[in-house]
Amino acid sequence: MRLQNSPFNIDATLCCGQVFRWDKKGDWWYGVVLDKVFKVRLINDELEFVNSDWEFVKHYFGLDDPLERISERITKDEHIAKCLRLFFGLRIIRQDPWECLISYLCATYKSIPAIRRMLFHLSKKYGKKVVFDGFEFYTFPTPRRLAYATEKGLRGCGLGYRAKYVLETSKKVYDGDFKLEELANLLYKQAKKELTSLLGVGLKVADCILLFSLGKLEAFPVDIRIKRSILKNYSGHFTEALVKKMLVNQSISHSDYERLSAFGRDYFGKYAGYAQEYLYHYQGICH
Repeated sequence: MRLQNSPFNIDATLCCGQVFRWDKKGDWWYGVVLDKVFKVRLINDELEFVNSDWEFVKHYFGLDDPLERISERITKDEHIAKCLRLFFGLRIIRQDPWECLISYLCATYKSIPAIRRMLFHLSKKYGKKVVFDGFEFYTFPTPRRLAYATEKGLRGCGLGYRAKYVLETSKKVYDGDFKLEELANLLYKQAKKELTSLLGVGLKVADCILLFSLGKLEAFPVDIRIKRSILKNYSGHFTEALVKKMLVNQSISHSDYERLSAFGRDYFGKYAGYAQEYLYHYQGICH
């Protein structure tokens, strides 16, 4: 499929920390979404994919997001302009909300390689094996499979204390006590409030789920990398005393998270989540 007026940087999109179960083999990226394994590659402006269809690929990779207009809306200063120039075509993926929820429950205080390992073992143990192109893949466990797991079994996948969070959340989703898909119909703040009622879902985890799977493009997740980016490039928007306090504190307090996230939403507007991901990727690659 030739991409016309739809810039797509597939490597930046799949390497910027928003998804954890994609692997590159040669020129091809292989991924598992729901019960489907497919592969995709981009050569010049020709997007090739196997075992999927254009409508699914377009939706999943957010290729119908108006990236040119989004870029114009979030270009508020030279720093974000630089990030956009370097990685233009980076897209916000529309992940399956269930997989996104469990993935980010597992992601707290873990590096990306560690998260990938946890999710691999979780999928291998509780998902289904699929062979594609001679490679073995595993579908992500359903709410039912994880609801009937044990905390010991989940810990065996490397989840540690997160096993309790995953088990309780899986039971709530499977039993119908938590309507995950319905959050897409709520306003950002209400959806975030609902998510943070789940055990183990804090402000950052909730913002990641909202941004990467529920269409809330105003969500602005804040971690240490984003905190450093904001304090380095946007410190003038905060009092000197507050900047000094946040620089000294290596972690992010609840109140500091709220301030930094609110700054991102207010400053960059309705597409703040796109700005966040460009800032995040730039901070990780260029620093």
